[in-house]
Amino acid sequence: MVSHRNHPLRQHARILAASLVGTAVEFYDFYIYATASALVIGPLFFPAQSPAARTLLAFMTFGLAFVARPVGAIAFGHFGDKVGRKSTLVASLMLMGGSTLLIAFLPTYAMAGPLAPALLCLLRFGQGFGLGGEWGGASLLAVENAPRGWEARFGAAPQLGAPLGFLAANGLFLILTLVLPAPAFAAWGWRIPFLASSLLVGLGLWVRLKIGETAAFRAALDKAPPPRVPVGELLTRYPGAVVAGTAGVVACFAIFYLATTFALSFATTKLGYSMQAFLGVQLVANFALAVGIALAGYWADRRNPSRVLATGAALTILVGLVFGSGLASGSLLVVLLTLAVSLLVMGLAYGPLGAWLPTLYPVGVRYTGISIAFNMGGIIGGALAPFAASWLALVGGVAFVGLFLTVAGALTLCGVLLAPRQHA
Repeated sequence: MVSHRNHPLRQHARILAASLVGTAVEFYDFYIYATASALVIGPLFFPAQSPAARTLLAFMTFGLAFVARPVGAIAFGHFGDKVGRKSTLVASLMLMGGSTLLIAFLPTYAMAGPLAPALLCLLRFGQGFGLGGEWGGASLLAVENAPRGWEARFGAAPQLGAPLGFLAANGLFLILTLVLPAPAFAAWGWRIPFLASSLLVGLGLWVRLKIGETAAFRAALDKAPPPRVPVGELLTRYPGAVVAGTAGVVACFAIFYLATTFALSFATTKLGYSMQAFLGVQLVANFALAVGIALAGYWADRRNPSRVLATGAALTILVGLVFGSGLASGSLLVVLLTLAVSLLVMGLAYGPLGAWLPTLYPVGVRYTGISIAFNMGGIIGGALAPFAASWLALVGGVAFVGLFLTVAGALTLCGVLLAPRQHA
């Protein structure tokens, strides 16, 4: 029996904290923009367009960061596989956090004309570029230091950063909308969450600078030098793993951004809910995501990550059949239940990724491999989600919105079932 003093979670507390905090910052940074894009970005940066066009343009700037993520994945993956996980993680966090902070100081269209949306898009690209190297490094920091049999639970630590980051972002927006009049929030209040990100980034850097390199990376360097061009070796020797890994990520992104960004925009514009009421609903539903991730990590260590991920994908297919109708029901209780169930299922599709994706690639190209797969999956499942959902709602009604989840779940299930042999 493992004593309390020698318990793996206690022994590796600093490593787990470093992976958790960094991912919490990642999701905080990304979700404050997602929330702002649903509430204020359109009118402030694209005022000359129609309301529907403003919403679509705001979501397009949201999706731009997803396009930048694979570029960042290749760049940071290159150095993560050649130089090491720790230093690469520090650099990615600084770029991502710096871009987020600068958004707080952007002029609006009324102040700077077309320059305002151009600068917004530039900083969104910087956010996505930095984020491209964040999740992969945080996951490897946990999994490559995990004791045998604890890989999935350690891999779930950075995943828990998602509900924590969401909680911080959503909670801060809720407080601001409660204490500030609507004109003040639109004029300057929306900038406060972007300013506050500097505190979280500072905390993340402080924790990460105190840790060392992962055991698996050190061992790989002792055996052989790293590849000259990790992405070249990855795409030449392991293309099937890249495709399978990308597909395996789609479902979790699709659920998250439909249950958060799209749902917030739809509920506050079409259903007539106040921002405060619906942010509160999402805040409560967020706890289901944390439960799903924790359950997935424990279950994956008892069985295996691929089985848990396949279960999450299959349930995503089913959730997609009722998501749109539940969201459009008009009942706050039904909407809350819809979002909670969706985020619980997301936890089952998201929680095992930290342990499953690294098994698809050898250590020498692992940072690049999981970063590219995760961020390419993010483009399909995340960047397209709010945009596709808005379009589906316009042409077919809200009931059709969930079909995007059904397709996403099917893609992830195919990725898990067709994944190549696993690496230790």
